[in-house]
Amino acid sequence: MNTRQKKIALATMSGLSLSVALAGCATDTASSSAEAQTVAPTTASTSSAATSSAAASSTATDSATTDSGSSASTYTDGTYEATGTYTSPNGQEEVDVSITLANDVITAVTVTPQASNPNSVRYQNEFADGIAAVVVGQDIDEIQVSRVAGSSLTSGGFNEAVETIKSEAA
Repeated sequence: MNTRQKKIALATMSGLSLSVALAGCATDTASSSAEAQTVAPTTASTSSAATSSAAASSTATDSATTDSGSSASTYTDGTYEATGTYTSPNGQEEVDVSITLANDVITAVTVTPQASNPNSVRYQNEFADGIAAVVVGQDIDEIQVSRVAGSSLTSGGFNEAVETIKSEAA
């Protein structure tokens, strides 16, 4: 094997090793609706809608029917807040979620950790730091987060809060 072939083989093996290593760190971005999973929330949550003045001036539309006859949901533009709950090994935890919608697309998201256990606080903070990269720019009906920045349980509370926000914005 000549030097060039050895370099190509080494580069290929390095790339493959890096891909395998990063696969364990991958986040579920739900980049297509085929990848998105639909899971109904199983625990209770509370919410309050705080629509912005821009939302007040925009016109709200009810559910619309497309040319194909299927029903498409339209949400009122604005900022909505909800609290989602989930069960961790340390017990029941909460996470506060704020989402801004424009034309059914998430334009901003803020997750405020509410955990009391230090381990849960760490995971909620990591989730809060990474969630915007996963959901901003996505249609609210197409997101279903399963893991963000290594946190898989916080996503349950986040998804529950999203369902509440969807019902408030409908």
